[in-house]
Amino acid sequence: MRHREKVRQSIRENIADIIAEESIIGRDRDRIIKVPIRGIKEYRFIHGENAGGVGQGEGEVSPGDVIEDNRGTVRGDGKAGNRPGIDYYETDITLDELINIMFEDLELPDLEQKRLREIESERQTKRKGYRQVGIRVRLDKRRTAKERIRRRFARERSSGPESVERFPFHEDDLVYRHVTTDIKRESNAVVLCMMDTSGSMDTMKKYLARSFFFLLCQFVSTKYRNVETVFIAHHTQANEVTEEEFFSKGESGGTLISSAYEHALNIISARYHPSLWNIYAFHCSDGDNYDADNDAALRRAKELCDVCNLFGYGEIKPHGHYAYESSMMTVFRRLVAPNFLTIRIERKEDVFPSFRTFLSKDRNPTGGREE
Repeated sequence: MRHREKVRQSIRENIADIIAEESIIGRDRDRIIKVPIRGIKEYRFIHGENAGGVGQGEGEVSPGDVIEDNRGTVRGDGKAGNRPGIDYYETDITLDELINIMFEDLELPDLEQKRLREIESERQTKRKGYRQVGIRVRLDKRRTAKERIRRRFARERSSGPESVERFPFHEDDLVYRHVTTDIKRESNAVVLCMMDTSGSMDTMKKYLARSFFFLLCQFVSTKYRNVETVFIAHHTQANEVTEEEFFSKGESGGTLISSAYEHALNIISARYHPSLWNIYAFHCSDGDNYDADNDAALRRAKELCDVCNLFGYGEIKPHGHYAYESSMMTVFRRLVAPNFLTIRIERKEDVFPSFRTFLSKDRNPTGGREE
C-alpha cells in the first residue's frame, strides 16, 4: 500500500508528461496502459539484523542547497554524457484510475445552485440499521451466523447440549443490511465544446484540440452527475455534432469564429436559460480567423461572457506557427471579463497544464489575460 501511494504521488507530479507520452483519446476506460515511473524502485523486502541507530550528516549544508547527484548528468549542449542515468520502471494502471488521479484537485468553477430548477439524483448512502427481510446481496453473513449461535445456546440452555446434534440456519437467523436512498439536489450544468475544423487546422492542431476536449469530457463524466455536453464544430459555418463526429470528423474551408459563438448563443437561448443552468463554454482554434470577422467574434464572445459561468478560449499554436500578431489572442485582449480566460497550447505537454488552468479549484480569473 505504501508503494502504491508513492506510485500515485509520482504519477500526480508527472501527469502532464504521462499524458503526452500515451495517446488516450478514445481509449476504453478499463484498458490497461503502461506508465513510466522515475525515481521509485520496485518494492522488495530487505532482510537484515534490524539494528537501531540514527544516521547523521556533517551539518555543513543549509536549506535549499542542491546536493550533487552522481547518478546522471545534465548537459545543455545536447551531446551524450558519460554518467549513468536515473533508473525507472513501468507500472500498469487502468485509464480510469489515471483519470481519477488527474481530476482529484479539479472542479467546475463557480458552480451555483439555480433555485428555479434543480435535478434530483438518487444516490446510495451508507447503511442505516438492519432488518430481518431483504435481498440476498445485502445479507450480513457475520450477524446471521451470530444469530444462529445465539439461538443454539438458547436451545442448549433449555433442552441440554445432548439434544442438539444438527443445527441448521433458520429464516429467523437471517439479518440484512438496510440501505436508504439519499436524494441529492444538483443544479443543472451544461458544457459547450467548440472546435475549429477549418483547413488551417492541420493534423497536429486537431490532435491537440481533441486531446484537450477529451480530457474535458472525461472530467465532466467522472466528477459530475446530470451535466449535459454540447459539441459544436465550425469553419465558416457552425453545426452541432455528435461526440463521435466531434472527435473524428475532419473538414476544410475558411474560418469565421463568430459562427461558432452565435450558434452556441442560439443553443443557450433555446435550451439552457442562464437562470436555470450553469453554463461553461470552451473553444479551441488556431486563431487564424478571417479578418473581417474579428469584431463580430469579439461581440459574440462578450455575449457569451454575459451568460456563462466560465468562457475559456484555447489557441493551438504548435512550434513553428508563431504568427501571433494575427491570432485571436490579440483581438481578445480587448475583452475584459472576470469569467473569461485564454490559454495557448504549443505542444502535447501543454494540454494538461492548460486544462488545469481552466478548472483548478483555486483558479484566479484573469479577465482575458493570457495564461
